[in-house]
Amino acid sequence: MQFIAHNATFFHENLQIYNSGYFGEKSINEAIDCCPILPKKCANFVSMKERILMIGSNGQIGSELATALRRRFGTENVITSDIREPTVLKEDEIFEIINVLDKPALTDLFEKYKPTQLYLLAAMLSATGEKYPQKAWDLNINGLLNVLDLAVELDVKKVFWPSSIAVFGPHSPKQNTDQYCVMDPVSIYGVTKLAGERLCEYYHHKYKLDIRSVRFPGIISWKTAPGGGTTDYAVDIFIEALKYGRYTCFLSANTALPMLYMEDAVRGTMELMDAPVEQISIRSSYNLAGLSFTPSEIGKEIKKILPNFEMSYVDDDPRQAIADTWPASIDDAYARRDWGWKPKFDLESITEDMIANLKTNV
Repeated sequence: MQFIAHNATFFHENLQIYNSGYFGEKSINEAIDCCPILPKKCANFVSMKERILMIGSNGQIGSELATALRRRFGTENVITSDIREPTVLKEDEIFEIINVLDKPALTDLFEKYKPTQLYLLAAMLSATGEKYPQKAWDLNINGLLNVLDLAVELDVKKVFWPSSIAVFGPHSPKQNTDQYCVMDPVSIYGVTKLAGERLCEYYHHKYKLDIRSVRFPGIISWKTAPGGGTTDYAVDIFIEALKYGRYTCFLSANTALPMLYMEDAVRGTMELMDAPVEQISIRSSYNLAGLSFTPSEIGKEIKKILPNFEMSYVDDDPRQAIADTWPASIDDAYARRDWGWKPKFDLESITEDMIANLKTNV
């Protein structure tokens, strides 16, 4: 963040005051404007105000991250954008139609809002990418390049871009996959994410761009539908269980994959972006772990709440071949060490929360 204080410690002391709940429902920008408890030396603290631009906000992560960012920084300071309008848009929320591959239009968007922070979430995911590999490369790489170039040119202070466990491959360690290891992805999605990581690190070293990233595992959420990924079963299974009492899984019963609950994913993203710059040691992408489980294990957990639930499996689904090259578990020691990452949700609490919330939405 851009702020008047002489060092990052001062800012984070005051961010802790904000996060403590002292200001109630006020956004951080509103709190700055009425900050009687903050030290007198922050008379010009208003200069730390942020302007957030999110590209690709309609997806599974973007829609929920946007809500959290609006709560933190104020609705008027968060601009969401995507290639099509969202299904739900509140009257006071700011949204723009944008194609990340249209660089002139993207330039206009940057110049119109002058963002201090940029979140690039537009991407084609693993299963969909295998159907359209050229389109996946174009969107995932050229879209990233357009954003990186404009962030440098127009002095964006921080950029967030998510990578994925898809960067790993058949020669990567299967258990507790290291931050630094062999990465030989077999899907076009994984190839683009690995190339994107190298671009991010390059732009940081060459242009000093403050870009931050995590390698997301499978994301589980009850609020938004998944977007064409190999780990989508971990959301679909809850919906089908409540609708029909059964689920046919496209992965085998014992395929263990790393997963993360959306609440943890959003919190982890914001904690990474809050961290002082001197604590960020990785500019490609941090490993990020929540938990690992198999389809069989999540099925058993669902049966504890829905005893009549039944589960079967499909043979030879193409997504199985992708999953077989991914890690079963992730070592996220660097994220824990550098910025204090720690997940909160386990399989039992995820299952309970998903079913409780989906009951009223399915």
